[in-house]
Amino acid sequence: MQRYIFLDLDDTLFQTLRKCPVDDRLKARAFLPDGSANSFATHKQQWLWQWFSEGFKVVPVTARDAGAFARVNLPFSEEAVLNHGAVILDKFGAPDKAWMDSILRQLSEHYPYLLDLWHDIESYCRKRHGYKTRLVQDFGITWYGVVKHSDGTEAPLRDLLETVVTPHPSIGDGKLYWHLNGNNLAVLPKPINKESAVAYLLERYRQQHPELLTFAAGDSKTDAAFMSLCDYALIPKNTQLSRYLTAA
Repeated sequence: MQRYIFLDLDDTLFQTLRKCPVDDRLKARAFLPDGSANSFATHKQQWLWQWFSEGFKVVPVTARDAGAFARVNLPFSEEAVLNHGAVILDKFGAPDKAWMDSILRQLSEHYPYLLDLWHDIESYCRKRHGYKTRLVQDFGITWYGVVKHSDGTEAPLRDLLETVVTPHPSIGDGKLYWHLNGNNLAVLPKPINKESAVAYLLERYRQQHPELLTFAAGDSKTDAAFMSLCDYALIPKNTQLSRYLTAA
């Protein structure tokens, strides 16, 4: 039986130093463009990666773009889902053309709504201190927008969310959606999502393998949709998704 695991990266397999426990066995897993380490795996996470890599075909499913994904120091050898599902890389690191063509056809309808909301977001942020806005571009295409705040907390992002984002008509009618986790507010067109990308790959793998066992691992509420497509799900404790399920 062929085994796959669809694996979120940040805050599942490694995290920034401020989120790590005091431990002299931390191992750098991801790096900034200048080469400095900015994400680390605990001893348990290092063991977890060893288990995954020996027992499964590992498919990363991440919000990282191609540049940030390339700076992850792990030997991935299968397909990879990037940019919240906007891009799928094949085993050779090239974009999956069929998937890319499908996403671009869908985005042509949604892109004007993203730009309209993004104009409102930038207008709000320019009048206030500490907000950092960015439209995420990869492979020459603008995919979605991200907002962070210099104080590193959710509170100012939630103010922006409640004042500007959720009242926007394109959020209400489902053309766009938002995701907030820590110091990261993303606004995305509906076609861009991890669930659809994982479903696309699952269909391919089922055609290739008569017997397939699938696992998923993720930390965020938005990971739950793609995780639910798999036979089993793993959730790190003290994460957004684990707290949400515990509260429920």
